[in-house]
Amino acid sequence: MANRPVHFIWLLDCSYSMQGEKIARLNYAIREAIPEMRSVAHDNPAAQLLLRTLTFSTTAQWHHKDPVPVDDFTWQDVQVDGMTNLGEALDLVSRELQTPPMPQRALKPVLALVSDGVPTDDWRAGLKAIDATPWGRKAVRVAIAIGEDADRNVLQDFLGNPELRPLDANSPKQLAAAIRWASTAAVKAASQPVAASSDALSKPLPYAPPVLDDDDDDVW
Repeated sequence: MANRPVHFIWLLDCSYSMQGEKIARLNYAIREAIPEMRSVAHDNPAAQLLLRTLTFSTTAQWHHKDPVPVDDFTWQDVQVDGMTNLGEALDLVSRELQTPPMPQRALKPVLALVSDGVPTDDWRAGLKAIDATPWGRKAVRVAIAIGEDADRNVLQDFLGNPELRPLDANSPKQLAAAIRWASTAAVKAASQPVAASSDALSKPLPYAPPVLDDDDDDVW
């Protein structure tokens, strides 16, 4: 049986507030999570995991534009620059959630948003653009709030499900745990086969976020 693609897209805040240890830890955490993503993909042979990365600061741009199979994916560190134009990032992603370019036979995509601040553009318009696409409504969404200054209300709206909450990453250890969980649990959820009806596809898959322990670790 031919496998079905699962498109995993990181949306990463690379504004100036992420400079220093935050961006270094983010790069490290994602790089270290790639082998675990490969393991999850190998455990779900009916799904083909494809990775992409989009960064947003003063502008939003694709860091890895073309979908790359997880076995071939090599992490390239992101750098900080400027503001927090989340709305532009969401709009760019919405264009990839049309059919085409998204194949009709794909499984649910995963949208993983990581931010430490407050959007500086019209993020609501970008979110509306995602919600207007069939694949955007079906997507498994994960949000990670880095530090106390992250706008958790924005991240909650991005999740689009009152039963889910953004993951708090108030320290390097919590960030590593959140990235690891987002990289594996969400992929497992998205890789589950679902009924062909639009009603079934529109319902979010259940998954429980981890309890992130912060003992004896520095805060941001």
